[in-house]
Amino acid sequence: MSLKTVLILLGLALATIFALVCVLLTRERSPRTCQHLPPEQEDTEDGQSLVFADLSAEEMSQVVRYLQGHLGVPLVEASRAKPSENCIAWLDVQVPAKAEVLRFLDAGGARPPREALAVLYFGKQPEPNITELVVGPLPRPAYHRDVTVHKYGGKVPYHRRPTLAVEYKQIGGFLKSQVFPSAPAFMQQVMEYDGANLATVTAAPRGFQSGDRVTWFVLFQNVSGFFLHPVGLEVLVDHSSLDISEWAVSRVFYNGQYYRDMVQLESAYMQGRISVEKVRKAPRDGDFSSMKPRAPAAAPFPLQFEPQGPRYRVRNNQVLFQGWSFAFGMNPNTGPRLFDIRYRGERIVYELSLQEALALYGSNCPGGMSTRYLDGSFGIGRFAYELVRGLDCPYTATYVHRHYLAETDTPKTNQNSLCIFEHDSALPLRRHFSDSQSFYYGGLRRNVLVMRAISTLINYDYIWDFLFHPNGAMEVRVHATGYISSSFLHGRGTDYGNRVGPHTLGTMHIHHIHYKVDLDVDGQLNSLESQDMEYEFVKDPWSAQNTIERPYLRRERLEREDEAAFPLNVPLPRYLSFVSPNPNKWGHPRSYRIQVISFAGKHLPTNSSMERSVSWGRYQLAVTRRKEEEPTSTSIYNQNDPWTPTVAFADFINNETITNQDLVAWITVGFLHVPHAEDVPNTVTVGNSVGFFLRPYNYFNEDPSVDSPDSVYLSREQDAGACGDNPLACLSSAATCAPRLPPFHFGGFLNLSLALPLGGL
Repeated sequence: MSLKTVLILLGLALATIFALVCVLLTRERSPRTCQHLPPEQEDTEDGQSLVFADLSAEEMSQVVRYLQGHLGVPLVEASRAKPSENCIAWLDVQVPAKAEVLRFLDAGGARPPREALAVLYFGKQPEPNITELVVGPLPRPAYHRDVTVHKYGGKVPYHRRPTLAVEYKQIGGFLKSQVFPSAPAFMQQVMEYDGANLATVTAAPRGFQSGDRVTWFVLFQNVSGFFLHPVGLEVLVDHSSLDISEWAVSRVFYNGQYYRDMVQLESAYMQGRISVEKVRKAPRDGDFSSMKPRAPAAAPFPLQFEPQGPRYRVRNNQVLFQGWSFAFGMNPNTGPRLFDIRYRGERIVYELSLQEALALYGSNCPGGMSTRYLDGSFGIGRFAYELVRGLDCPYTATYVHRHYLAETDTPKTNQNSLCIFEHDSALPLRRHFSDSQSFYYGGLRRNVLVMRAISTLINYDYIWDFLFHPNGAMEVRVHATGYISSSFLHGRGTDYGNRVGPHTLGTMHIHHIHYKVDLDVDGQLNSLESQDMEYEFVKDPWSAQNTIERPYLRRERLEREDEAAFPLNVPLPRYLSFVSPNPNKWGHPRSYRIQVISFAGKHLPTNSSMERSVSWGRYQLAVTRRKEEEPTSTSIYNQNDPWTPTVAFADFINNETITNQDLVAWITVGFLHVPHAEDVPNTVTVGNSVGFFLRPYNYFNEDPSVDSPDSVYLSREQDAGACGDNPLACLSSAATCAPRLPPFHFGGFLNLSLALPLGGL
């Protein structure tokens, strides 16, 4: 064999060996070997966070069985109950008093008994009413106590009850069987009514005075995205009687004109005395209101993943992430709530919870102009449905199921309805490139932990975000999307919005969102301090003939609640902080700053008969002393009786001292929305985001994120490409691990039987 042949064979052998090594290396970097390392977190196996946990499905079932056997009255399942019957409306956990919880968490006290709150509608009583019962102890109930009078100062009248889905169905049946047949020619020739081609949307509140239960129902074409297809017909139904056979039509509106009832409308139509505006029949997909893709699928979008698995931990109802820990839950009515938020083991916030979402509309149609939705009465929490993996939240987020029991005797589950993920904001948290004296680069990525839920409330979708930053700051944010609500365009409709379709007026409205923030900054006893800048004119110290305008810091301690109630649309002090009596290393009070980001529209005038029911909206920020008897700023019973509100936030502010007290911040954020063509088919989240920050202000002695293992420092003397000196240089090998993606699944169309403040006819 010649030397040349030997060299060729040797080369082939080496090439084969090299190829095998490449294959092995490739396998080493395949998804199968991606390491999912547990996050470095303090272990909390004791389950203290469970003191705040939502009811489990089994606990709900136990409470229902107890109520059915111990109240001595018949209970009908709410999904089929008549207004004249008794039923269980909904259940929630009864969170123990704060003092009890803190004794347990901080002082080694006994765990408070676990209890449930049950809300019952008693329609079959001499005096129909709403009753709230605390049932316990769980998991095996043995007692109940009526807390209604203690909570609200008296019984809750029956007319204030939130409308059940079955009542909407009963109203739909009334319209279909009795109301529409009384105008056969109009319904057939103008509406082209075939018994199934119309959909209704409810207005609220329901009337003009306490005791009213009279609702405008706005009719639309029953197509995809029907909110954009009004037909010009609206019907006012009086459903105040507990006897369904006594329900009646109080008024009818069509294309700018009002009629006594459908009979009068039919007569006017037959006599040619009405202006008919025939609406073109929309296809089932809704045409311009359809959300179906109008372009073929493109290349896959960028995907965020964790090369070594999540760096946070979710255990039961608790999340731990790089010094942060908090308990989470979901109130079936008011939505997301967080408790015991700690950073580096120190409690910053005892409770952070959504309180209410108000949408107040303008229109020249009756349904639109009378709509002031208080979404808590519809169910912000229970209408937080399953999230779509990879779109509503990152594909690799952690998804959590939420259980609820409302309008039924059987617990329901909204699968994957809450997500938790670490988010790369693609922005430095801080950085500096030094190009003089010494030469280096220092920086830290702005990665945040996000907890998210999304509620669909009739037409709107609200994205509720709670973000935790590595410097000890918290952020609360809400985005609005979904469909706009619309009215039939007639007359001077554009005084109240913009035309967005052939007969569609996008009606102007305001969104006001309210939060409760029970801050405990370095302990429960806090005060409120404002800081802002002023100018002082002083003689120039080194040139007496000149003056200089010198900015200085004006500090003020706010002593009483009236001073700490800041009206909406009046500038807040630029720095407003909850301060501790204790100083940091530099002698300043340890504090957390509240920074509000809002574009709220004007609040309802205070001379409005229903303003007290939403009086929290008077203030962008109000600070009050925390009281166990003031747990929420509003009530779900305010929607259907705003004229005599069950809870009036204005009563919380009574000029008590707020110096060295347990304080609560009540924060309102929002925006004015004038719908426009680009809101069709859907409102986008861009620019429709408001919220607030809770930021450390002299709470630490330095930025705590300096201890982050994600920090990067490069000096001229270092090899920037060396993995040991620069973690970014390691990404090329770590990131070759493709993520092991869970299979896609979506079951979000289950359990939709209650989603009916609207319906097809």
